[in-house]
Amino acid sequence: MPPLRVIIDQLVAPVPGGIGRYTEELTRQLIATAPMNCSVEGIVSSSSQEKYDALAERLPGLAGLHKTTLARRELARAWQHGLMIMPGKGMIHAPSLMAPLRKHDRVTEDRQIVVTIHDVVPWTHPETLTPHGVAWHKAMAKRARKHADAIVVPTHAVAQELEGLIDFGDRVRVIGGAVSSSLKLPNDPDARAAELNLPSEYILTVGTLEPRKGLTPLITGLGLPGAPDLPLLIVGPQGWGDLDVAAVATEAGLPEGRVRALGFVSDSDLALLLSRATVFVHPSRAEGFGLPVLEAMSFGTPVVHSSAPALIEVAGDAGYTVDLDDVAGYPELLAAAITLVVTDRERAAGMRLRGLDRARAYSWRDSAERVWQLHADL
Repeated sequence: MPPLRVIIDQLVAPVPGGIGRYTEELTRQLIATAPMNCSVEGIVSSSSQEKYDALAERLPGLAGLHKTTLARRELARAWQHGLMIMPGKGMIHAPSLMAPLRKHDRVTEDRQIVVTIHDVVPWTHPETLTPHGVAWHKAMAKRARKHADAIVVPTHAVAQELEGLIDFGDRVRVIGGAVSSSLKLPNDPDARAAELNLPSEYILTVGTLEPRKGLTPLITGLGLPGAPDLPLLIVGPQGWGDLDVAAVATEAGLPEGRVRALGFVSDSDLALLLSRATVFVHPSRAEGFGLPVLEAMSFGTPVVHSSAPALIEVAGDAGYTVDLDDVAGYPELLAAAITLVVTDRERAAGMRLRGLDRARAYSWRDSAERVWQLHADL
């Protein structure tokens, strides 16, 4: 039987990011759940032998690696313009829109290709991406409309949003993600917590100061009268564009040190931060899935999140939802929600239990099995 070829090129990108994590976790489970007489191979841009070796190490059981003759940037540009044929017959699965989308016949050519669209940010919040990034995503989405056999999205919310933007007909399939297998506590949590100078109680969030992520209203809300007097730790960079965490905190009337931007952290440090947080807050105005919500829940941490449709869908009834519609009052609503969670111990305990159950409802193995089923259906 022809192999399933997964485009794993995001793993050799300078900054693999969330899609890189998604690609690695999904591919590893596709290998683990491969049906009898099926195998999984990888497709990657021209890279160094060191990177090829690293891929083989990170994805044990990968049956082969197809190395294109073009480097990543040139490959993306070539596929954008429909150049370079698909490598042989069989099934191709792209964990993003980066894929060799060309006209083909699934039956006579024995080829099929599935792409993934994680969110609709290039259409709804283009200002948060580079002009090149917006143009590339829109161009590849148009190619997907013409040539993809199926389009995977992480939530029904994204499927509904896409429906109003691009006509994919009945080709859209919802297959979510899950908590990373590498999100594990360090060997000595107490020692590492001391090294990081973690407070005994704190509010945790993940993201940047870009407007879509909602960190500015969160910080503003913590400066309002009656807001909980807890430090806010931010996993993410200190600034975004002309915005700076310290400046936003000062403008909100918060004392120096009340808000700490930790930058990018290791998986073990993130696990530690999530496990010890008093409450995790995800105030984002738009998301495709909202993985940090599940990650926090997997450690039994109460979660406050915005009413972005994807976050409501992923969190279910396990989180506390804050309405986004009242733009002016959003900072105050966030502060009130946090106060309620940190002061009502019975409520927080219930949220911990529901969160643990909710996180367990998602697994990469289940996602991989559904991908296999999708290709079988095709």
